[in-house]
Amino acid sequence: STMRERKTDPLHSSTDLSEGKEKLRLKQEVGLISGVSLIAGTMIGSGIFMSPEWVLHHMGNPASSLLIWAACGFLAMFGALSYAELGTIIKESGGEYIYILRIFGSFPAFLFAYTSVILVRPAGLAAVCLSFAEYAIAPFYPGCSSPQVAIKCTAAACILILTIINCLNVRLATSVMNIFTAAKLLALLVIVVGGLVLLAKGQTQSFQNGFQGTTAGIGTVGVAFYQGLWSYDGWNNLNYVTEELKKPEVTLPRALMIAIPLVTCLYLLVNVSYLAAMTPSELLSSGAVAVTWGDKVLGSWAWLISLSVALSTFGSSNGTFFSGGRVCYIAAREGHMPDILSMAHVRCLTPSPALLFTSAMSLIMIISGSFTSIVNFFSFMAWLFYGMTISGLLYLKIKKPELPRSYKVPIIIPIIVLMAAVYLVLAPIIDQPQIEILYIVLFIFSGVIFYFPLVRFKYHPRFLERVTLHLQLLLEVAPTTKDAN
Repeated sequence: STMRERKTDPLHSSTDLSEGKEKLRLKQEVGLISGVSLIAGTMIGSGIFMSPEWVLHHMGNPASSLLIWAACGFLAMFGALSYAELGTIIKESGGEYIYILRIFGSFPAFLFAYTSVILVRPAGLAAVCLSFAEYAIAPFYPGCSSPQVAIKCTAAACILILTIINCLNVRLATSVMNIFTAAKLLALLVIVVGGLVLLAKGQTQSFQNGFQGTTAGIGTVGVAFYQGLWSYDGWNNLNYVTEELKKPEVTLPRALMIAIPLVTCLYLLVNVSYLAAMTPSELLSSGAVAVTWGDKVLGSWAWLISLSVALSTFGSSNGTFFSGGRVCYIAAREGHMPDILSMAHVRCLTPSPALLFTSAMSLIMIISGSFTSIVNFFSFMAWLFYGMTISGLLYLKIKKPELPRSYKVPIIIPIIVLMAAVYLVLAPIIDQPQIEILYIVLFIFSGVIFYFPLVRFKYHPRFLERVTLHLQLLLEVAPTTKDAN
C-alpha cells in the first residue's frame, strides 16, 4: 500500500513514552567532535553572508542590529538546550516530527511532516541555493546588481547538481560537505581578521551614535529576528540523528554547548567586520555583503571572498539537501507519508525518491520567490512548530517528571523559548498582516484532507498502489531494511 501500517514490523515499531521497549537502533557512530561539526557546519551557511543587510534594514542602525544577532544566538542556545532534554527522553531520530508524534499524537505529527516535506525543507534549500547563486555570479556583474533571471537559473542548476550527487553516492555527498565546511570557516576567519585590523586602524565611524534611528515596531523587530535566526538555523540538526549518537545523553548537550556559542561569537565578529569596512548605507545597498567587504578590504584579491562564500553556501545547501530526506523517511516508516518516499535505490543505496521530491519542490520555490520572502515564510512555519515542540517539553516536565532523563534544562529556559516562538509567529501578523501568511496557515490545515482518509481510516485507492509500483520500477527503488548488527 502507499501508506503502510508498520506495527507488525519490529524495526519500525512505535515506542510509547511510558514504556521501556527495546527497539532496533541505527549504528551509533557520531561522537562529540562529529556532533559539533554537524551543528556548526549546518548553521554556518548562507545567512551570515546574506542576512546582515536585512537585519540592519529592519532595525535601522548598527548597534541594535548587533543586539539582534546576539539575541538570536541566545535564543538558538536556549532552544537547543530544551531540545537536548527532549533528545534524552525520546531517543529516536526525527527531531520535531518524532517529538510531536510521541507527545501529541498522530494528527499534529502528520501536519508537521506534511508541511515540512512539501514546504519547509524545500524552502530552506531554495533560500540557500539562491544565496549561492548571488555570490557565484556577483563577480560577472561588477558594480551593479545581478539580474534575477541569472540568479534563479544558477540556483536551479545548483539544486540539480546536488540532486545528482546525493542520488549517486552517500559517501560522495558527505565528502562534499566536509570539504566545503573548511571553505566556510576559512572565509569567516579572513573576514574576522580583516575587521580586527580595520578596527585597530581606527575605522569605527559606523559605531558612533550606534542606536540613532532604531526601529521599534513589534512586527519589524520580528522580521529582523527572522532574518537573523535564519543564519542560526541548524541548531536542532543533531536531534534528527539521535539514534546515531554515541552516548546521546552526554554527546547531545555537550555538542550544543560547544557549537552554538562558537558560531554566535563568529557571527558577531563578522558583523563588526562588515560595519568596520562599510558605512550602514553602503551595507544596505550591497547585494552581496561579503563581496562588497572583499572589494573594500582585499582589493585585487576580493575574488577569493566570492569563491569562498560560493563554496560555503554550496556546502551548506548540500548539507540541507542531505538531511532533507530524514523526516521524509521517518514519517513514511510511521505510515504518515507515501511508501515510495521511504525507499532507496537498489544499487546506489540512496533515498532517491525523497531527494527527487525535495528537489522538485525547491525548484518551484526558486521560480516563484526571492531570498527575503522565502526566509520570512520559512521562519514563520519553523517557529510555529518549534513552539509546539517546546510546549511538549513543558508538558513532559510538569505532567511526567518521573520519565528517565540524564539532562534537565531549567524550566525557565523552555518558557523563554516558547514566549519567543509565540512572539515570532504573532508579531508580523499583528503589525503587518500579509495575505501570504493566511495561505501558509490554510496550507498547513489542508493536510486534514489527506490525513483522515489515508492515515486515520487507512483508505488506499488501488490506483495509488499501481502508481507506487510503476515508480518503483522507473526509479529502481525498493523498501529499506536495516541490518540488526
